[in-house]
Amino acid sequence: MDEKELISKLKLGDKAAYNQLIREHGDRVLNTCYKFLLNKEDAEDVYQEVFIELFKSINSFKGEAKLSTWIYRIAVTKSLDEIKKRNRKKRITSVGKILHIDDVMHWIGGGTMPDKSLKEKEKLQEMNDALNTLPDNQRVAFTLSKIEGYSNPEIAEIMNTTVMAAESLI
Repeated sequence: MDEKELISKLKLGDKAAYNQLIREHGDRVLNTCYKFLLNKEDAEDVYQEVFIELFKSINSFKGEAKLSTWIYRIAVTKSLDEIKKRNRKKRITSVGKILHIDDVMHWIGGGTMPDKSLKEKEKLQEMNDALNTLPDNQRVAFTLSKIEGYSNPEIAEIMNTTVMAAESLI
């Protein structure tokens, strides 16, 4: 089924079309969410939110961009919303998290040594912290380019901007 037919069926509420949409775009949406959030559970939650949003708002899709572009635009927006939500939660950090009590308890229970898992977490956290210092549009452009592997024209289309602007953001 081609894209126009798929969109028509989605607008009619066709479950098979919705399942096809998930089959065709699900893995890429999940990977996009993960590369922004660096957390499997959060990425899975946002992935679900993306497809719920698509289902709810398919009738507002005008077809001015490709369906895939619209989908990834929603995935990026939802991922950034989750990052903002996280940053608000970080301000209310628990003492246990500061002291790494969870890591020590995991180690005592037979898990990996805390220093090894902490080093890995620290590396991911450093990268995440560096990305979080960037303005949202630069973070999106960088992530889409360097982590997701999109070309500059694709990034421009996803971000609804020009190729030159996308290159400048990267």
